[in-house]
Amino acid sequence: MRERVVVKWGGGLITKKDEMKTVRTEVLDHLTQQLVACLDHGVDVILVHGAGSFGHLKAKQYRLSEGKVNSADLPEEMTQEEAVREVRSDMLELNQHVMDALTKHDVSAVSLPPHQWATGTGKKFGGDLALFQSAPGGIVVVTHGDVVDCDPPVNFGILSGDDLVYRLATEVSGVNRLVFAMGGVEGVLSEPPSGKNDASKLIEVLTKEGVFQGEHMADLDVTGGIGLKVSRGFQTAEHGIAVHLVSGEHDHRVRDACLGRTVRGTVLRP
Repeated sequence: MRERVVVKWGGGLITKKDEMKTVRTEVLDHLTQQLVACLDHGVDVILVHGAGSFGHLKAKQYRLSEGKVNSADLPEEMTQEEAVREVRSDMLELNQHVMDALTKHDVSAVSLPPHQWATGTGKKFGGDLALFQSAPGGIVVVTHGDVVDCDPPVNFGILSGDDLVYRLATEVSGVNRLVFAMGGVEGVLSEPPSGKNDASKLIEVLTKEGVFQGEHMADLDVTGGIGLKVSRGFQTAEHGIAVHLVSGEHDHRVRDACLGRTVRGTVLRP
């Protein structure tokens, strides 16, 4: 069996966060070249990507992560159900940009949008991972964060790409590494990024004790998106899988992390 790696391309890496539905085409192209290098080295890739400017704003406006709520508390432009359909459509649009980048570099890939096969949210979401498991060597299986159906009365919710990568890395055979490719930072920082001296804030080896018991705990940027990555990353590492958080904007760090090489970034140690 060929070796496998699970890679997460962050939404803030592949899109411009401050411009609605705008793809960073050059970043996508560079990331795809690094993915091709992994395939050429005999390492198969399961690719998960985030939403960035294609999903977050509308999902937040209509409180889709909370499920069905009182419509009186929401904008009047559309219903939550209409917002669900629009966010799913936007995510399919972003996913097509990803698939187009792969096709441009002759990568054979198949896309599995979660709203078509998964239900529920969090790391215990429902859904058959058999299609990821059975993918032939050299075929990249792509999925992404999405709005999925949930049991009533919630009806719907947001399944994070970070929950997807945890399940894929720990349940699909042959996976040895999980790599988070991030935008704007080189890994986990000892305090929130400010643009000044961020390189000196990089935590190269992060332990659970360092996050939850260390003196820097109050300043460590483990809230929001990075917090879920770190949490799911540690849970993945406890299964014996190497977990790296690296910049997707510098050199070939994503490729090197996927191939198990020493690379600048953050390694999680359970």
